[in-house]
Amino acid sequence: MTRFFLKHRGLAMGIATLAMCLCYATDVNSAPNTTPNKPTTTATAADSADLMEAATDTVSSLDAEEITPEESGGFHRVLKQKFVEGGASFMSFVAIALVLGLAFCIERIIYLSLSEIDAKKFMKEIDAKIEAGDIEGAKTQCRETRGPVASICYQGLLRIDTSIEDIERSVAAYGTVQAANLEKGCSWITLFIAMAPSLGFLGTVIGMVMAFEQIQLAGDINPTIVAAGMKVALITTIFGIIVALILQLFYNYILSKVDHLTSQMEESAITLLDSILKYKK
Repeated sequence: MTRFFLKHRGLAMGIATLAMCLCYATDVNSAPNTTPNKPTTTATAADSADLMEAATDTVSSLDAEEITPEESGGFHRVLKQKFVEGGASFMSFVAIALVLGLAFCIERIIYLSLSEIDAKKFMKEIDAKIEAGDIEGAKTQCRETRGPVASICYQGLLRIDTSIEDIERSVAAYGTVQAANLEKGCSWITLFIAMAPSLGFLGTVIGMVMAFEQIQLAGDINPTIVAAGMKVALITTIFGIIVALILQLFYNYILSKVDHLTSQMEESAITLLDSILKYKK
């Protein structure tokens, strides 16, 4: 009922006004047409004005209580408002750091996810083929399998006719290359993690400078002037820290996947060398 009244408050105000006018007209017509009735007419008009003012106050209070929260918007509106209050031109640099950092994070997560395989099952199959003397079959399986584990196994099988020391050096060298490929792009993520709070702190300094400039122009320390500059400073700092925290979470997840793949490569390399030693004997 309240929402209906709010949506049609113009119509409700009109009906209320018309009703009060009718009441006023009825009172006037029903009263005797004598001079002493003039104070009564004045009092009735004053009462009607009071009723009109009370109705207006009711609508205003309901409007402030229920319409304002509805029109205030959701989280994205608040975020947009704070972004603009922090200085859109400067906050854009913080937003760019977030977007670029997330782009590198997503690329690394996809690459590392595609590089993961069931290493134990794969090495069992390779060991069985090497033990059976099917070296070409083992090479084919390594070529058809994605990921760094299959790549280092293929490099070891290519040099199976050489000494075990040469095979070990080849596997270790190629494993270093694969580990570097896994960490490719992580340096950019760390850069954006460091840049985000630095941009926020830079915004703090700029906000303070703005506040002192406004104080100098005004010639007086006005709390409103100081609060405006401090607000810009605090908002940019908050956004910079939030961006750094988000990127740090993704970066730690990426490092955990890199460590997992690196341990898989080391275990697979040891298993491959053991299988080749058995084959050579």
